[in-house]
Amino acid sequence: MLSPRLANQIAAGEVVERPASVVKELVENALDAGANRVDVEVEQGGVKLIRVRDDGSGIEEDDLPLALSRHATSKIASLDDLEAVASLGFRGEALASISSVSRLTLTSRTESQEAASRVEVEGREMDARISPAAHPVGTTVEVRDLFFNTPARRKFLRTEKTEFNHVEECVRRQALSRFDAGFTLRHNQRVVQSLRPAESALDRERRIGSLCGQQFIDNAVVIDAEATGLRLWGWVALPTFSRSQADLQYFFVNGRVIRDRLVAHAVRQAYRDVLYNNRHPAFVLYLEVDPATVDVNVHPTKHEVRFRDGRLVHDFIFRTLHKALADVRPDDHFRGAVAQSFGREAVTQGQEAVPATGASAEAGWNGQPSVSSYGYPGGSGAGFGGQSQPQQEWRASDQMAFYQSLNAGGGSDGQQAMPVSDRAATPMPTPPADSDQEPPLGYAIAQLHGIYILAQGRAGLIVVDMHAAHERITYERMKRALAEQDLKSQPLLVPLSLAVSQKKPPTESHGEELQKLGLQIERIGPETLAVRQVPALLRGADTEQLVRDVLADLIEHGQSDRVEAVTHELLGTMACHGSVRANRQLTIPEMNSLLRDMEATERSGQCNHGRPTWTLVTMSELDKLFLRGR
Repeated sequence: MLSPRLANQIAAGEVVERPASVVKELVENALDAGANRVDVEVEQGGVKLIRVRDDGSGIEEDDLPLALSRHATSKIASLDDLEAVASLGFRGEALASISSVSRLTLTSRTESQEAASRVEVEGREMDARISPAAHPVGTTVEVRDLFFNTPARRKFLRTEKTEFNHVEECVRRQALSRFDAGFTLRHNQRVVQSLRPAESALDRERRIGSLCGQQFIDNAVVIDAEATGLRLWGWVALPTFSRSQADLQYFFVNGRVIRDRLVAHAVRQAYRDVLYNNRHPAFVLYLEVDPATVDVNVHPTKHEVRFRDGRLVHDFIFRTLHKALADVRPDDHFRGAVAQSFGREAVTQGQEAVPATGASAEAGWNGQPSVSSYGYPGGSGAGFGGQSQPQQEWRASDQMAFYQSLNAGGGSDGQQAMPVSDRAATPMPTPPADSDQEPPLGYAIAQLHGIYILAQGRAGLIVVDMHAAHERITYERMKRALAEQDLKSQPLLVPLSLAVSQKKPPTESHGEELQKLGLQIERIGPETLAVRQVPALLRGADTEQLVRDVLADLIEHGQSDRVEAVTHELLGTMACHGSVRANRQLTIPEMNSLLRDMEATERSGQCNHGRPTWTLVTMSELDKLFLRGR
């Protein structure tokens, strides 16, 4: 039988990886105790000292030695509690593991006690020594000389700066998880972070800005959606605010920060055709579910969870984020830009920025019509490319004509996609006296080198890449046209034979899903599948790799978006060839029609390849450039 010390040190190998691991466990205990204030103090990156103090409910004197024993916890009393864990901690081994590799002192007092008590343990024989102490209601845990008795573990620690960065990230995650609690972080007697409880929506937004950067909150869209017992709320960054690394992604399930492949896949799928190559989205999201439907007892560090109905959760996350990003219009981009120019308070007036709803997106800026009722000269309400309504559905006949024009080579220079007017350039329109009636992308004033449209808006100068913008407009219309029709399948003259393992592939259990994807797959042997039908649009694709990827997705996620992804990639290529080309001279009405189309088109801030379609140079930026006001 293992000695208590050795058993705890083995457990510490799973729970205590570095000082940040200790901080995580102690802060979670404080939050579970109902703390409204958590103070964290570390020295030398946490190796010399970690002190966590809270104003929670405290621990009774008789329970202090028990709190340092393995598998002793007041958070779980029965199997029913374990099957619906509502607390952050539940294993009852963190304090025992920490005390086995450090010198630990725990001081606590409950409201019913007149005086506090202290228990001290060193990582030798684990003998607990209890003594009276002075302490307010709550608990303080001091961890000194981490890994002093396990030199091999201590050698694996990094520099003081690196270890403290991990501690700071840990406190950041806990502060993001609980807006109702205040947090303080000190390092070597210097205050690094001081956060008051954030009760109001504006206070929560300020905390997000403090922890994740003001640029993130200025470029984020607030979401809040509920369905089938699930609620997803939080902040997702606009696609233009992407990152080179996945270092600004926080996802919480019932207040617990997690890293989950299912969640990552759903988010990546929602951002699929709006992010530039190898870029990562930024988000702070909170999922609330019934604790009984999620298993948090999957990993020793509790960073992973398992959902009872993973497919339902995946679909809910994907559809919520997909809709939020699709509803973003140029006026949502302008919230951040105008906030930076004129002050955020003047823009939000204490309200959270929310994505435009379908109604407001159709109506345009402040409920005004989104098409050409702004009265620019020469505009009769015709949309870009001669359509009477830019947001009208692209009919199947239009799609067929477009395909034929491509096959005939007529779309190579954009002439089929957008007939040019022979009229001379029309003077720039006069904006309405009421600036609230001005559309988000303003009014075109000129064209630069046949590539960019220059527009004047109330926030400053707007520069539009006309090819990228028209490409997104064309792409979204083609996607809508395809969605209105069933995905047509084409039988293969010679069925494709695929060798697979004897493990049962998902062809039988997911036959209906495969049929919707335009695939017909049959098992013809213990280790052989036959592909008899593929989507007609993808007849030139790598069928074998496509089918293998689809089957792998069905096994892991219960669904697959591979066919849709490849189809959209093809439509994106076609839209690129069918969009207006560089060096194409446009009239002012044509430029304005393109701007109005962009305002009414989903995801118009990026082209099909994730490149931005427009940018804003604010008046304050122009003033700085020309040293005005100095």
